[in-house]
Amino acid sequence: MNHPVNQPVHKPMFKPVALATVALLAVGAVVDSVVKMGLVFPPAAAVVGRPATPVSVAGVARRTTRRVIRRSAIYAATLPVGCSTIYIEGAMLYQCGATYYQPYNNQYVVVYVD
Repeated sequence: MNHPVNQPVHKPMFKPVALATVALLAVGAVVDSVVKMGLVFPPAAAVVGRPATPVSVAGVARRTTRRVIRRSAIYAATLPVGCSTIYIEGAMLYQCGATYYQPYNNQYVVVYVD
């Protein structure tokens, strides 16, 4: 296949790439302004003093530290005397001295809190 000498073989891609870039920037600017106006997400209303707000000590502590609960292979049919009920990361545990138990079916499993 012979091409004439003065005609390019490949069409330049500069114009389509430039147009696509400008279009993406325009769409991004529109989306950014819509989000900032609060049309997509309603503004957050935090009540100072609640545990979920950044000012309260409980809220800051919960967001900065995560506790992991790991189950062991040690099971008990009943809890020792003097256990107290606590909640860690939304899970109900029983604290008996330095040992933690979690209910599992009709028994209790020893868990480690890290």
